[in-house]
Amino acid sequence: FMMTDLTSITQMMNISCKNIYAVLNSTEKVAIGTICLVIAPLSLLVNVLVLVVIACSRNLRRHPSYLFMGSLALADTIACCCYTISFLDFHLFKPDDSFQKTEYLLKLAGVTMAFTGSVGSLLVMAADRYHAIYKVSTYKVLLTRKRALVGIVTLWVVAALISFLPLMGWSCQTCLSCSHLFPYVDRYYLAFFASLVLLVIILILVAYALIVWLAHKHEGNMSAEQPEVARMRLDIHLAKTFGCVMLILLVCWLPVLSFMMTDVVTTELSKPQKRAFAFCSTLCLLNSGINPLFYTLRCRELRVALKSLVDGLRRCKGCSSPATAFSIWFTHSSTRKRSTRLFNVFEKSNLFYQKYSKSNNTKNNTI
Repeated sequence: FMMTDLTSITQMMNISCKNIYAVLNSTEKVAIGTICLVIAPLSLLVNVLVLVVIACSRNLRRHPSYLFMGSLALADTIACCCYTISFLDFHLFKPDDSFQKTEYLLKLAGVTMAFTGSVGSLLVMAADRYHAIYKVSTYKVLLTRKRALVGIVTLWVVAALISFLPLMGWSCQTCLSCSHLFPYVDRYYLAFFASLVLLVIILILVAYALIVWLAHKHEGNMSAEQPEVARMRLDIHLAKTFGCVMLILLVCWLPVLSFMMTDVVTTELSKPQKRAFAFCSTLCLLNSGINPLFYTLRCRELRVALKSLVDGLRRCKGCSSPATAFSIWFTHSSTRKRSTRLFNVFEKSNLFYQKYSKSNNTKNNTI
């Protein structure tokens, strides 16, 4: 009888503390599905475009700053795919009792790794820009391409390690220790992740504040060489940039982190709070679409490389052979002078292709 009573008490405790995660009604599901399906493709397109431009430009691939931008674009690309699939599956298609622990934690790890890599890449980019201003003379010596690649790999290894901690065993063991926002996620892990992201955001803001201060100080030392109006314009531009960085980070991340910390310190979240968290979490997806527009495509060199790539594709449109397309693109690439032999080979193959086509046409006309 005592064992039966103990079992019944345990079942009652599990029922009483069972968390409800599917809280959206049909109207809210349509709204949140529409938001995701509008933001995700556009964000994915922009980030893939940045990756293609950096991959196709030899000069950009050699520069550490653009490698960091590529890491950011890669993280946001993964976030657009993993987040949209997992989020829609979680809120729109799965009932509460159909969450498989390993499957869910694996999907959550992919989303967590993507967003951790995105925020980490923003921090690395902020540190890179700070060192570019603070140590102008030794910047290129200290930050080489090899060191940049090592830093990017280290960043992704750390992001993967943090993301897969729940699968490694840091998951909730009892119902009372589980998060009310994420199934099978321990509250202490949620507090750890939210605190880590918040710390990274603070470091990013501090880095950009130091950049503005150093630039203002540098312009103050050059007051004799530059007019006052030019200095004022530069200060306004830097202040606007810092304001945009702060606004984007706080608007996109602060609501989600606030709900996470609320989940940690409170015993229960209401359904309206869970609904609000579901809608606020789409701001993280929006951040993945804003990042390439604000941090990457504002760079002049990348815009020039994008324009060159688009012009090359326009010239290649309607080419009669792959050799012709390659030769046209190669003529306008930055590596033309270094690879003239390869260009001549493809040019000869193009001439051979044209002669072969003419001979075939002559034979066909004769027949």
